[in-house]
Amino acid sequence: MTSSSSETLRKVLEEAHLLRCSLLPGELISFSEDAADWDALLDIYSGDPDAELPESPPGRPVHFEVRTEDSDVWFDVELPLGYGSEGGDGIPSVAVKGPNLGRAEQQRWQAIVAEALDEVRGKEVSSSAQSEAAHPSPRYHALFTSHHLKSPQKRRSLSQWSHELSLTGFAKVGYPGVIYCEGAREDVEDFVSRVKSMQWLALRLRFIEPAPSEGRGESNVRGQWKEFEKVGEVVNEMRRLGRESFVVEMGIGSAGSNVASTR
Repeated sequence: MTSSSSETLRKVLEEAHLLRCSLLPGELISFSEDAADWDALLDIYSGDPDAELPESPPGRPVHFEVRTEDSDVWFDVELPLGYGSEGGDGIPSVAVKGPNLGRAEQQRWQAIVAEALDEVRGKEVSSSAQSEAAHPSPRYHALFTSHHLKSPQKRRSLSQWSHELSLTGFAKVGYPGVIYCEGAREDVEDFVSRVKSMQWLALRLRFIEPAPSEGRGESNVRGQWKEFEKVGEVVNEMRRLGRESFVVEMGIGSAGSNVASTR
């Protein structure tokens, strides 16, 4: 796979994964062409955003639908060839379709879609200009613990927010709940604020502070969010990042923890 096609494929999978994580119960996303290939690629990306990807499906625009189970109206989305690559066409095509959709109703929907796309394009241009003009934001990290983390909605929100804010980190589900993130200071602060706004049992913000520059391991990989089920996995992940002491000193696991023995 060429560098350009790999860049395009990862951009498409990143946004499809974010979209899938953002769906509410009863909402569906399905690929209209080469569905089996795209579903397999999305499953690989969802498991590990940095995994080596096989050859992409045939070189034609990516086409998928977003709909709800109880509606006969859906959004038909097409991403152009070269989407997300430098110099490529970054404008998706979004149409509203339905077997019983009248002409006037369809025009009304298309006007809403066009307005939303214009707003997004304006924000992207503004954000890009501001980012280029500003100095890089300092790296921060934060750690939460809670009595438990089991809610599918909370887990979906954490994954969605991490991708939206370009954070790395993980959530340990079950008992107890552990949430760790790293990224630009303003993004970490935004994430912390969102987590606090949710209903929790015994939620504690253990720290939010500048991330150490040494021992960062692979923590600067954009948008990498993981889920663990065992405390030992949390300790091993922080050890991999060179930050084991941040959890061990707070009584989360121990220096000798391992995945096989610690729950």
